[in-house]
Amino acid sequence: MGRYLSQPLSVGCQTVGEVRKFLSSCRYVSDKQQFDKDEYWQPPEHFEQTKKGDCDDFALWTWRQFLPMEYDARFVVGLKGGRGHAWVTFQRNGKYYLVEPQYWIVGETFPCLSTVRFRPEFSVAWDGKKISFYSHQDLAHNLKVQQVPIFLFEWVIGWGYFWLRMLPRVPVGLIRRAFRKFAKLSGRAP
Repeated sequence: MGRYLSQPLSVGCQTVGEVRKFLSSCRYVSDKQQFDKDEYWQPPEHFEQTKKGDCDDFALWTWRQFLPMEYDARFVVGLKGGRGHAWVTFQRNGKYYLVEPQYWIVGETFPCLSTVRFRPEFSVAWDGKKISFYSHQDLAHNLKVQQVPIFLFEWVIGWGYFWLRMLPRVPVGLIRRAFRKFAKLSGRAP
């Protein structure tokens, strides 16, 4: 892990918004497609140059950006929906936050109910002097019935706000094409 922390980066973000902006210019490419390997953790300085990689490349670069911003951040590897995945967590004002670097478009909020699918297995932290490694237990979610409506409300508001922001960005032609395709499939086409 020291190698991923020691090399200088050419992009230095000052805010989470700047991190998200950089990530918006990057694209997902599997390790098999990019390096002809099943698994390869691309160094963050290489990710900056290629602007392409898989989840661990996005997460390692994001983690490196959060450290100089003095966030208590961790690079996390685990499962998301039963598949291997990597992401970043950080602590601020006594609360823990999950950053999904590939969801850069969502903004700075990520509804709590969306995080239920994330299961950390290992994480790495760096305090500026030493690297710490953590192993995580798979804890059962003990949601109380009275918590579900609150999480559901936050989820609907969070993703609803996201789609309200996104719909004006979708080209009108794309929407028309989708409606024509739907009409054709449902037998209502002219």
